[in-house]
Amino acid sequence: MLYNEFLEHIFKRYSGNVKLELNRMQGLLADMGNPERQLNGFHIGGTNGKGSVCATLEALCLDSGLNTALNTSPHLINYSERFRINGKEPSFEKILNTFLRYENLFEKWEASFFEITTALAFSMFREQNVEVSIIEVGLGGRLDATNLFSPDVAVITNIGLDHIKTLGGTLEIIAAEKAGIIKEGIPLVLGDIEDSPRSIIEGIAALKQVPVFRYKRDWQTSISKDNITGISFNFHFGNYEFQNLEANLIGEHQAINIGTALTAFILYAEKKKLPISEEIIRKALQHISWKGRMQLLSQKPIIIVDGAHNVHGVKALMSTLEKIFPNRKVKFMVSILRDKDYKQMLSLLCPKAEQFYVAQNQSERAASVEEQVAVIEKYNIPYKTAYTVTEAYALAVKECKPNDILIVCGSLFTVGEVLEFQKDNA
Repeated sequence: MLYNEFLEHIFKRYSGNVKLELNRMQGLLADMGNPERQLNGFHIGGTNGKGSVCATLEALCLDSGLNTALNTSPHLINYSERFRINGKEPSFEKILNTFLRYENLFEKWEASFFEITTALAFSMFREQNVEVSIIEVGLGGRLDATNLFSPDVAVITNIGLDHIKTLGGTLEIIAAEKAGIIKEGIPLVLGDIEDSPRSIIEGIAALKQVPVFRYKRDWQTSISKDNITGISFNFHFGNYEFQNLEANLIGEHQAINIGTALTAFILYAEKKKLPISEEIIRKALQHISWKGRMQLLSQKPIIIVDGAHNVHGVKALMSTLEKIFPNRKVKFMVSILRDKDYKQMLSLLCPKAEQFYVAQNQSERAASVEEQVAVIEKYNIPYKTAYTVTEAYALAVKECKPNDILIVCGSLFTVGEVLEFQKDNA
């Protein structure tokens, strides 16, 4: 079975099996010998920033000499991106062989695409005898397939309105779903979360006798530099105080994400009686590997791709752009999903926009060009359209002058298509 055949097979055969409940996953993992029970490490939930926290934890663990595994979603270009073992994606043959070994069980339990992916991660990580696993929640938390993993430290990054048809229409309801990853006695690190949803999470944590480490109360970051090459910031947590940490991620919000990861890592290291080296921390933050999030593709013109795919993400993007490029208009190449609040997302982009390039990405959930353009026209911003993301991107790049700024955003599908185009035309 070739890669494209495999992906089409598991997506077509299993993507319709989505059910938000854990009984099926419990049965599947039991038949597989419960590989998740032999793993430890970190479980990362929240609306945005999960991937950046995961990637930062991976860098910290690897540079500390730990045999480290990472499971994230979605992938941007290749399915294998969802898994990393010691910083490297497993071969397609390894993924396929693991799938074939358990295919009869996936059939038996009518497992979904995401349940299969999570089960593959647990199995491959167990086989590699990894010391620490970093597992990103897929959707919500309480009923997410990853929630059968019992970590040493849990993280909730932030709470925003996303997937409201599935998770609920208020921050408080969504917070309760995200808080489903809280397990009795397991320390919980909280990122920047508004008071009302945070109180829901902390209430659940109190019932489960969980120690909570909250941003601004228990740990802090303050940013000192933010430009297109990365950030510099200060970090404080308990007896740990690091001045002028430098990281290769862009954006003030990334200082909070990195601080969240650093707090979780310190808690893990203390629990496992591992040494905490400032030198290793400084080194690790210089090479966090996380594609598609404020990723710089070119400096002349400046081209940045960012996976801002909901209102919360676009607000963070706009805050970063205003700080790095104050009083500058930029060009946007966009394609947003219809089931996101694309109208508000575009309305947030418009005040900074001098030109839009609009397309429809390959997701079946993509908003049409006409739907997106209808919003842009209300703001009288010039725009051009194309049939595909790659055509829109190529047109935008062609029309950019050396001093222009082009931002690609709106969906991880959009970013993935652009990165694949860049790779094929490198």
